[in-house]
Amino acid sequence: MDIYDLCVAWNWIYDADFIGLLASSCQSQDLSLLQIKPDNLPQMLNSFVGGELSCHVFFDRASDEDPQFMPLVQWMGEDNIHSINPYERASQTWDKADLHAKLIANGFNVPLTLTLPAYLDEPEISAIDLNILGDQFTIKPSHGSGGVGVMTNATSWEQVLLVRKEHATDQYLLQAHVTPLQLGNHPAWFRVIYCAGLSFASWWDPASHIYTPVSDAEKLCYSLDPLDQIMADIASLCGLNLFSTEIALTVGNKFVVIDYVNDQIDLRLQSTVPEGVPDVMVKAITEQIARHVKDQRKPN
Repeated sequence: MDIYDLCVAWNWIYDADFIGLLASSCQSQDLSLLQIKPDNLPQMLNSFVGGELSCHVFFDRASDEDPQFMPLVQWMGEDNIHSINPYERASQTWDKADLHAKLIANGFNVPLTLTLPAYLDEPEISAIDLNILGDQFTIKPSHGSGGVGVMTNATSWEQVLLVRKEHATDQYLLQAHVTPLQLGNHPAWFRVIYCAGLSFASWWDPASHIYTPVSDAEKLCYSLDPLDQIMADIASLCGLNLFSTEIALTVGNKFVVIDYVNDQIDLRLQSTVPEGVPDVMVKAITEQIARHVKDQRKPN
């Protein structure tokens, strides 16, 4: 039987740079890497099921968009292969309404949010006083990513009624806007990527989606160490090794978790697309993944 240290399943053409860096990081740690893509998936799956192949760690970057990878994901789970983001745990983070409730129950600061039932469950709902949400608020479906179905500057109940029909089977969240402090030249709005025990924080522009890494000097100057603890606490709650979260620092030095757990995260390089993750950060993430994989080889 051939046993690889890391098996990564991927199908997005724009993941190629990230996978290339991951391969280099694995090589530098003397780790073997097996890549499974749509063109070799049937062969690889048969080899795993037939006992010809196995791996220490599995990294799924495909099944969320391509159901043909699900048998591979299921086999990895049934064979108790360690996963970077176990499917059963990752899937529990996809419901924003459920995750919102879990975060509140565990003491996290989150925006004031109202949750509405799915349109197909309750087509007719009574009007709600929206004044508590402020002059403008965000309407978002409980499932989905990339801003699909989201209205960011809603002002009326009529808009709520229209938008909730767009994803009629889904609950909707009405979320109050959060105003961050201004720290130097940046609004105190952060996108933080968590990877196997380390956090990588960037200043984040919700409009342009541009990452600007938080420097060590800025972290010290503005007392941003709590970002690391918040990410560690969220990781403990969700059980994932790779995800991103948006966090804002508001009046009273209150850190508010805005966009809770993003999985899968877009790891295109900033040198390739303006809204990509800074290259040095992606490289550091792949190095941390490699260290995590190497740790799984150590005897217990």
